Formats: sequence, C-alpha cells, structure tokens
Amino acid sequence: MKIRKKRKWLSLTMLAGAALFALAACGGSDGQSADAGKNDGGDTYTFKASHVVQESHVWHKTAEKFGEELEKLSDGRMKLDIYSASTLGLEQDMVQQLETGSIDFGFLTNAYMSTREVTLNSWFMPFLFSDLEDANKMRESEETKQMLEELGSQGLLGLDIAFAGNRHILMKEGFIGSPEDLKGKKVRIIGSPAMQSFWEKTGAGPTAMPLPEVYTSLQTGVIDGMDIDLDALVTEKYYENAKYLTLTNQMTFPTVVVMSQASFDKLSEEDQEIVKTAMKTAVDWGAQEAIAREKSNLEELRKNGVEVQELEDHSAFDGIAEEVRTQYANESEIIKSFIETAQND
Repeated sequence: MKIRKKRKWLSLTMLAGAALFALAACGGSDGQSADAGKNDGGDTYTFKASHVVQESHVWHKTAEKFGEELEKLSDGRMKLDIYSASTLGLEQDMVQQLETGSIDFGFLTNAYMSTREVTLNSWFMPFLFSDLEDANKMRESEETKQMLEELGSQGLLGLDIAFAGNRHILMKEGFIGSPEDLKGKKVRIIGSPAMQSFWEKTGAGPTAMPLPEVYTSLQTGVIDGMDIDLDALVTEKYYENAKYLTLTNQMTFPTVVVMSQASFDKLSEEDQEIVKTAMKTAVDWGAQEAIAREKSNLEELRKNGVEVQELEDHSAFDGIAEEVRTQYANESEIIKSFIETAQND
C-alpha cells in the first residue's frame, strides 16, 4: 500500500509539473498578432502587416522596406510578416483586426478610409495636383497631420500617407478630352464619396466594384473603362482588355498607413520611436519609388501596345472640379485648409 501511494503521489506531481510547463509555454499569447519574447537586448516582436495589392505593387515594396528598417533599427528584435492581396480579408475586416490588435499594421486605401473619416477626402479633390511630386509635398502638411490624428477615435494610430500614383482614365474605345466624352460610359471607380461625386458630375455612370472583378468586366464589356493609377494598371494587366489611356491626373491615390493603437501601446517608448522612424524612412523611400514608377510604368504600357494621350488642358473639367471642392470644403475646415495650402504651395 505504501508503494502504491508513493507511485500515485509521484504521478500527480509529474502531471502538475506538465500542466505548469504548458501554461508557461503559452504565456504571453493573448490573441495579439505581435509574437513577443525576450532576449538580452529587450523584447522581440513579429508584427503582422496587411494590404490589398499584389506583391509587385509599390505599397508592398514600401511594406518590405519598412520590415527591413525595423530589423536594422531594432538589431533584429523586430520582424514583419506581410499579408498581400487581401489575404486577411477585405479592408473593413482589416480595420476590425487592427482595432483588436490581431493585425499590427495596415496599408489601407484612402478610398476606403475616406468612408470612415471625411477629412481624408482631401486627397480626392479633382485636379488639385499636377503630378505625384506635387501630391507628395502635402504629406508633411499640418492638415495631413490633423487627418491622421482623427483616426485615433477608431483605435488606429495614423502614421503616414504613401502613394501609388495619380489617377488617369483607361477606356476600351477612344481618349478623353472633356466630360462629353464620358457621358453614358460605365466607368469603374473605387467606392469613395468624393470620387463618386466627381464621376457623377461628368455624366458617366460610375460603377464601384471589387478589384478582382475588374479584369473580366473590362473583357466582357460590363464596363467601358476605369479610373486607375499606372502602377495598378501594370501589375493587374488591365491593358490587355483596354488600350486607350488618357493621362488626366484628375486625382492622386494614397494609402493611409496605420498601426493598431492596441499594439502600439504595448511597446516601450524606445520601441515606439523605432516603429515611427522605420515607417517614415520606408514611406519616404516609397514616395520616390512611386514617382520613378510613373515613368517606368508608362514605358511598360507603351511597350504593351497601349495608346497614350495626355490631357494638356483640363479646363473643360474646371466647373466640375470647383463644385466638388466647394462641396467638401463646406463639410470640413481641414479639407478647406488642405485645398488652400495645396493651391498656394
């Protein structure tokens, strides 16, 4: 009997030890995406970042640059896993995951985010920027800083604005010189309030649709053309189904770079600064890369048989542009100030 009791006691001790070991192994796993650990130099992290574009797109390349900077500045303590092409869901899903901290960083289209924060419609004011370099100057403006701060109410830390390029018009048939050329045409747009307003005023039939549906919609004639930046036009190969590109520069197309506030708050002040510095360096690099790609993408499109024509005089659109600007300036003092600053820069 004594031997049996002793064996029983030993078994219970071993089971308790195993349970404690299992709990210790799970320690620190609280549902957050940043897998944290310890080393002699401080906490280690593997962050998650998500976006909607292909891996060849400049936003993905900017995210990769961010990951490189994180590793360098943290001496390898911080790493970044990037989930491209909506792998983790549509943008509304991404925002929910950012709010909870299950995703740490998001490169979210300004089109989607402008439906959640009205001031971001500033970037979609028609014919405000002559080119991408012109748009990039407004990244450091006080108005942009205010827009990013407004995202705090949604559990998001607004870090920066990055670019894909300015928007142009791709059509299956013919170039665009005035609103008359767009009347009755079904044009795919991104679902943004300001974009919708602009396109409705041209007389076109603006059609919002998810990115994966656009290629076949052009192919089958469901749409006659689209509002597009050159980087997406090249990476998604829409030129295979539509050959007439008018360089209009009617709007720019940013991504709003955000971090989960929940994830940010878990970092030390030193690590918070590393994140901010790494992102600033990456977005600075990405802006110059996007500007360079405007030229290289245009060359690529011409090589692939795309007919290109520049809209040198957009005066036919001036009345529409002014209507949209006035509408949104009346909705937000930040938008009003943004327009004035951009025009005077």
